[in-house]
Amino acid sequence: MADKPNNLKERQPVIVVMGHVDHGKTSLLDYIRKANVAGREAGGITQAIGAYEIEHVSTGSTQAKKLTFIDTPGHEAFTKMRSRGADAADLAVLVVAAEEGVKPQTKEAIQILEQAKTPYVVALTKIDKPSADVDRVKNDLLANGVYLEGYGGSTSYQPVSSKTGEGVNELLDLLILAAELEELRYDPSLPAEGFILETRTNKNRGMEASLIVREGTLRRGDDIATPTAKGKAKMLENFLGKAANEVPAGAPALVVGLESLPQVGETFTTGEKAKTAQIKTAVAGAEMPTLKGDALNLILKAGDAGSLEVLSQILHALGAEQPLVLLAEGVGDVGENDVKLAVSGKALIVAFKSNVDKAARNLAQAQGTEVVSSDIVYDLIIAVEKKLKELQVAGPSGVLEILAVFNSAKLDKQVVGGRVVSGNFKKAPFQIMRFSPAPSSSQASDGRSEGAEGKGEGKIVGQGRVTNLQAQKKDTSSVPEGYECGVLAGASITIEKGDHLLVFDEEKKL
Repeated sequence: MADKPNNLKERQPVIVVMGHVDHGKTSLLDYIRKANVAGREAGGITQAIGAYEIEHVSTGSTQAKKLTFIDTPGHEAFTKMRSRGADAADLAVLVVAAEEGVKPQTKEAIQILEQAKTPYVVALTKIDKPSADVDRVKNDLLANGVYLEGYGGSTSYQPVSSKTGEGVNELLDLLILAAELEELRYDPSLPAEGFILETRTNKNRGMEASLIVREGTLRRGDDIATPTAKGKAKMLENFLGKAANEVPAGAPALVVGLESLPQVGETFTTGEKAKTAQIKTAVAGAEMPTLKGDALNLILKAGDAGSLEVLSQILHALGAEQPLVLLAEGVGDVGENDVKLAVSGKALIVAFKSNVDKAARNLAQAQGTEVVSSDIVYDLIIAVEKKLKELQVAGPSGVLEILAVFNSAKLDKQVVGGRVVSGNFKKAPFQIMRFSPAPSSSQASDGRSEGAEGKGEGKIVGQGRVTNLQAQKKDTSSVPEGYECGVLAGASITIEKGDHLLVFDEEKKL
């Protein structure tokens, strides 16, 4: 082996904090760090993995030891992120609220920790609450396969209060003891290796990646690579954002200098391995998802890769049962190119913890493109579901089949004529449905001329608004089924013979 016993140094443990939503994970860390991390937990849920380093002097000792904590999200949508955190950690804290006991995400966390074979300590939080019942929770854990010390097992536990601090020092003592039993060591002379925790773009500094060093020492100027990205550690910062020349194993760090954003959860290497690494890139010319006129087309932007993954995961699940198409996803601020894509794809832009730059906002307003942005994922989901409900409003209240086009020189002043084939055609906004050529001949099988039922597949290709409507050479606001009329309209595309113009009740927003 390249490592020699005298090269090895004690490594600080990497500890993952897991548990059910609102059981006090971030509050516990906040108390430990004496820093306002809970303020970053928008909507009561930590929505991006963060790593934090603290020092603690155990009871009966005079030497401070460092511990690195990874705070993982607790909501059920973030299963993959929790699993990734467990795989990257040496130890875990399983947080269970003493007033609630084992919940669905608690069970899932237990399963993840058992599968990853990660040693863990149980923190029974919120013991200051009047409804706290520590003995009941111990029995609850026992029923779920967690055998605590004194309850037939060897899993350590500690009741704690993040409000008063009761039991917190004892919990840290248990973690240091558990780390000592693991005998964590590293060779500081070796090139660094570890895990990518989070990635984001910074308009002033470029690509940023937060990471955990697991082996060796990460130094400023090192070549660094993951399976999908490479570059140099041009800037190196500790978890407090202070410049650092090197970061030892077990510690979190921020690196600036990658040429592209790596994937969250990837391993990284430095030194010669990084120089010779072969990077996997996205396939050039990959097809864009098919635009659907009857679907809600979305463009997703997020402030960091972890947030994008969460949003994309939830919307993909939503889209499995709803008419929803994700046209594009990206990390960073919403820019003009995003708006241009939204205009061409008739899409809604959904921005999660992502700013909208001034030029993009102005363009979106000019083009009538909607941008929904929030730091709380649930607000965005509610907005998308509202849009989906609008799509599900009953069909068009009136349909006009275009029989003739009289003037289409200007998009905003097109003159066409047609017959109302369904409902009442009104002076209102409309969608343009265009039909592909029918696979059969132009005569229907019963000998009748081809109507709408004999056409190929119809797709929404544009939209517009009726500015004037005439029937029997008189202005009118509505024309009933079976009657012909003339229309002056403005539209996003040229209206053609055979198109159908679809108007909807007012609650259907086009």
